[in-house]
Amino acid sequence: MSNIFQLADRLKQLKNRKKTLEGELKSNNAEMEAVGDELSQAMLDEEMANFVRGGQMFYLTTKLYANADKERKQELFQWLKKNDYGDMVQETVNANTLAAFVRELLNENDRLPDDLQQLVSVHEKTLVAMRKAK
Repeated sequence: MSNIFQLADRLKQLKNRKKTLEGELKSNNAEMEAVGDELSQAMLDEEMANFVRGGQMFYLTTKLYANADKERKQELFQWLKKNDYGDMVQETVNANTLAAFVRELLNENDRLPDDLQQLVSVHEKTLVAMRKAK
């Protein structure tokens, strides 16, 4: 029984460490972005396209970001398809949503419809969940 308690304590420690590391990662990423912005501005001010320091080349580059307007995503997909760019459009199903749907079907019918069963892979895994004790 003590092995179960040791494992439970270790799992709790690891989950707490994960939360700490996620917070540190978020903070580190924000600081990296701020320092990167400051460095790129300093390089622009000095009209310096690149430099080498500590065996590493630092250079200015431009990256373009584009996102679909969430409210008009379907219109964008239609436009892309109409203008021969339909291969860019990828339909997806959220994994958690699909799992919930499959679980519901299995609860209602004890099995999936034959044609659906061929299209999805289903497996169960026993996990240890945690929550605060009252």
